[in-house]
Amino acid sequence: MKLYITPGSPYARIVRIVVLEKRLEGRVEIAVAQTRSADSSYYRIAASGRVPYLVRDDGIGLEESSVICRYLDHLDGKPAFDVSMDDAGWEALRLGALASSLMDGLSVWLRETRRPENEQSPGILRHETDRARRLIDLWEMEIECPTMQGKLNLAQVVLICALGLEARIRDFRWREGHPRLREWYDRLAARPSIAATAPPEAR
Repeated sequence: MKLYITPGSPYARIVRIVVLEKRLEGRVEIAVAQTRSADSSYYRIAASGRVPYLVRDDGIGLEESSVICRYLDHLDGKPAFDVSMDDAGWEALRLGALASSLMDGLSVWLRETRRPENEQSPGILRHETDRARRLIDLWEMEIECPTMQGKLNLAQVVLICALGLEARIRDFRWREGHPRLREWYDRLAARPSIAATAPPEAR
């Protein structure tokens, strides 16, 4: 199988962590895609031009990190990231959605900062900065939930990838005033699959 990524994509990072956690390095080849280029040959592979994109052994392509993670997790018949439809499972889904909200807003913020300065929207930047601030304050409380403190799950993976965008967004300074979230992040950041997929620093 071939997994198309860009090194700085937090969505691709989620899948890369699952590949490592499931010990699928021997089955999944990582390929860097050329995106946001009008004549990129990657568009003949993935019409949307988005990453991550997994081409299965049978040639079928899968989009969306959540779909790809679920597929990879079930390859060995022993899923490690499934949630049960009980109270604990719904709590994991709730927190996963909250982590995704943070990541989605940060991704908009990051894309805006990569535009030429005279094309950037102050309104969008202000909106996403404020959204991130509110969510980080909320996560300082939510991080104590058992779902976020127990065995590695996708809610944790999504949040760690979102917070890791501090390396790419210079003004995303979430650590100050959030000691519990900072301690949680630093502890998980040392995990081999997470350390190995750390995003590149902003240039």
